[in-house]
Amino acid sequence: MRLMGLPRVERYPEATVTREDEHLVIRFGGLEDEQTMSVPLKYVGGDGEVAELRLLAQLQQIGYKVKRGE
Repeated sequence: MRLMGLPRVERYPEATVTREDEHLVIRFGGLEDEQTMSVPLKYVGGDGEVAELRLLAQLQQIGYKVKRGE
């Protein structure tokens, strides 16, 4: 998955990824107000759980403190 347009890690160091029916929802928080992004599962392909875990790993690699949402 290619990640583009993410908020700066310095301002939004925390990222929570939640899998919904047809979307992955990413909530960025920390020093500023929360920002939310929604990614349709059809764009990430494959199994939703696999896509969610892959996204968490990529965000962590970039420098975000990540957690899996409920």
